[in-house]
Amino acid sequence: MERPALSSRDWSPSHTATVTAMVLTITILALLARFAFLGDRIAHWDEARVAFWILDYMQTGNYSYSPVIHGPFYHHVNPLIFEWFGETDTAMRIAPAFITGLLPLTALLFRSRLDRIETVALAAFLAFDPIVLYYSRFMRGDPLVGAFMFAGFAFLIRAIDTDQTDHLLAASGLIALGFTTKENAFVYVLCWLGALAVVLDHRSVIRSRERPYRTVVRDTLTRGWNWLGRHGLGVIAAIIEFFVVIIAFYAPRSNGRLHVPGPDGGQYVGWNVLTDPSLLGAFIWEGTAGAFQSFYSYWGNGSKSEHPYLPYLVDLLETIGYGSLMLVVLACLGFAVDRYGSDTPRELLTVAFAWGIVSMFGYPVITDIKAPWAAVHVVLPLMIPAAVGVGALLRPVRAGVVTNTRWARVGVAAVVLLLVSAPVAAIGIHSVYQAPQSSDNELVQYAQPADDFHPTIDEVERIAANNQQGTDVVLYGQQFVNGDPIYQKPSCAGNNGWFDTLPLPWYLVRSDASVTCAQSPADLDQLNEKPPVVIATANHVMKNESNETVRVPVVPEELNERYEGYDATIKQMRTTDTDVVFLIDSERVNTTQSSSGR
Repeated sequence: MERPALSSRDWSPSHTATVTAMVLTITILALLARFAFLGDRIAHWDEARVAFWILDYMQTGNYSYSPVIHGPFYHHVNPLIFEWFGETDTAMRIAPAFITGLLPLTALLFRSRLDRIETVALAAFLAFDPIVLYYSRFMRGDPLVGAFMFAGFAFLIRAIDTDQTDHLLAASGLIALGFTTKENAFVYVLCWLGALAVVLDHRSVIRSRERPYRTVVRDTLTRGWNWLGRHGLGVIAAIIEFFVVIIAFYAPRSNGRLHVPGPDGGQYVGWNVLTDPSLLGAFIWEGTAGAFQSFYSYWGNGSKSEHPYLPYLVDLLETIGYGSLMLVVLACLGFAVDRYGSDTPRELLTVAFAWGIVSMFGYPVITDIKAPWAAVHVVLPLMIPAAVGVGALLRPVRAGVVTNTRWARVGVAAVVLLLVSAPVAAIGIHSVYQAPQSSDNELVQYAQPADDFHPTIDEVERIAANNQQGTDVVLYGQQFVNGDPIYQKPSCAGNNGWFDTLPLPWYLVRSDASVTCAQSPADLDQLNEKPPVVIATANHVMKNESNETVRVPVVPEELNERYEGYDATIKQMRTTDTDVVFLIDSERVNTTQSSSGR
């Protein structure tokens, strides 16, 4: 992409140093915002599901790509984090918090195309946008694929602007990491290619007014060919780098070692490719085409996204409107001012704005559930034109100040920034820190427990740590004990019950609790002794409260009678429903401080 030249005065050495210092400060604040109270929110259903499989990989050493839990990045990175910091809610979110916390630094990579105000504004959006901030503290692939692909895009732009191969290699590595986190990395690339095609066509049409269109196309292809001639080795190295990263992450593991399928159903250890080159082809296949086949067979046929379009679009727009309305308004302003108010519109803004708008209307087609985290992929590209929108607001304000006093200009700019940022800050503080599990928070997905039951989990973990024999926990009821036997722990829950108990399996497995299942009172009668912990779904009764009839969760009668004297706690396992009863024998809770942490 060509770029209009910015004034050399705008990026003098002193100005560059000042902006760099500001971006570094914003980055530090971004990291602090992500790590503050990181473990306070109870694990989401999806976080717990993936965290369980990470623990399983740590225990067995066996891994093969499963499209239903997306890319392998967390499987290979989080075990290292768990070894260093423990198996806690805080630790499982360190990777997305840290990686997205560094995103503001990428604003500096656009400095050939953005001025000082726009660069700092972009860094601030990347740091503090409520949607990105909320899901930066969430162990899902979406914040990571967004961060890696956005950073990869930034390095691609820098590679074009500087004509340096090292930026191309950085872009390749980051984009490859994006593909290791979630499959919608493909969508990012498609958006880039589509937006680039629009830019190239528009450029060709403009130039064809002066020269024949065929000549314009030929010249464009010639410039591209010459660029490849200068950077051919770098492009080859970038391609090799991309596939090395992909294969290293996606290749199956057996007993903690790379492996490929053997000819008779057995397994060849992957390291044998060093001594047996005939295995190299199978090894590469498993890490690339084999993984792609698995992905396509699960997601590619479209069966997982067969749903009405409009409800999903409305849900996504509600999320964006709640968390990033100001950003979208500024993005539209920035795009309009640059596109229609400038003699030389910047192609970067065309690409970023088109990327964001296509994502906004495209993700409702491909998502399988209504998920607020899809908004991350919309707001990230819109931050670039939004930063230009901030610049469009500040420059006229500064120019309108009559006095030449520097502090007056700073004061006026600060007032404008306060008016823009105050609503964003209020939403961010409320949604990220004050109510991260509330059903009234549009950023919260349905499978997030509404209640914080960390204290209850701490008691269960203390019991599991000190109870040397027998059952620690009983899962009770047909909802929690339902379906065919499964591999997952607790396996007695069955295939349907296991998913209904989430996020509990993450907490039960990390505490090494001995779990027994009972579907009926008769099953409870078969137990040798009363268990210290019983977990069951609550019953409900209708009560009159404040002249209104309300549905109130209560302990099932058969459990109330059987476990008289147990402490009963009822917690909501989803944002609006699924009340769960925890019955705990307080006499068997060790009063020593829990070492499990959060």
